[in-house]
Amino acid sequence: MAFNRKEHHKEIPEEKVIEINAHMEGSMTFTDPVNLKIYGRYTGKLDTRGTLTIGQTAQVEANIVGENVIIAGKVKGNVIAKKMLVLMPSAVLHGDISTPKLNIVEGAVFQGRCHMLEDVLSIDDLAQYLEIEIPAILELATNGKIPASKDGDSWKFERAQIDQWAATGKVRS
Repeated sequence: MAFNRKEHHKEIPEEKVIEINAHMEGSMTFTDPVNLKIYGRYTGKLDTRGTLTIGQTAQVEANIVGENVIIAGKVKGNVIAKKMLVLMPSAVLHGDISTPKLNIVEGAVFQGRCHMLEDVLSIDDLAQYLEIEIPAILELATNGKIPASKDGDSWKFERAQIDQWAATGKVRS
């Protein structure tokens, strides 16, 4: 069975980079992916999409929610990294963490609890991940031809199972 691959090519937007090298307080929420880099002091709440980098000179007191979070400085607060969290050798993190992928480099200091999240994709995420149209994924899931589970009215897909399924050659262009 051939899937309807997305043939149109999206223009890749110019990378949005925001650097903070000052003292800031407040709440920042990003709905579009950005490459946010903090080198100064930040106090408040951070809710980001894209990559958040806490530089080596940064001092952050905040609860953080993000996709990819890289910490090289000092952070006091809880961190939820939806895709991956990296603690660099100079990182000092006091707070609880939740993430599906964690990399703690030798030298990093982490004091808190760690909860490893399942790397679960929604149907929209899976369509983008596999570059397959949503109706084709729904058909595969409904017919039990792709690893999936039903959560209420929505489908959930574990990335590890999807990767294994795709490696068997069941996804064709």
